[in-house]
Amino acid sequence: MIYCVIPPELEDELFDKMVEYYKDNPNVTVIIDRRTGPDRRAGKKPTDAAKEQRQIRETAPGSHPRHLPRDGRSP
Repeated sequence: MIYCVIPPELEDELFDKMVEYYKDNPNVTVIIDRRTGPDRRAGKKPTDAAKEQRQIRETAPGSHPRHLPRDGRSP
């Protein structure tokens, strides 16, 4: 699942446009960021376990799932 997160201050401008843009992609859900309060991460450094959990992936131009043919192979 992929989330397209819209900040609350841009909801009126972007939400409907992004829902329309991703309507044919069942893997994308457009949501509004409704979090409030202080950031609990402020001032904390990530633990080694948290760093290992994070996966950074690089994608080549044209390799994004919505640009691939239906069979999933690169063009």
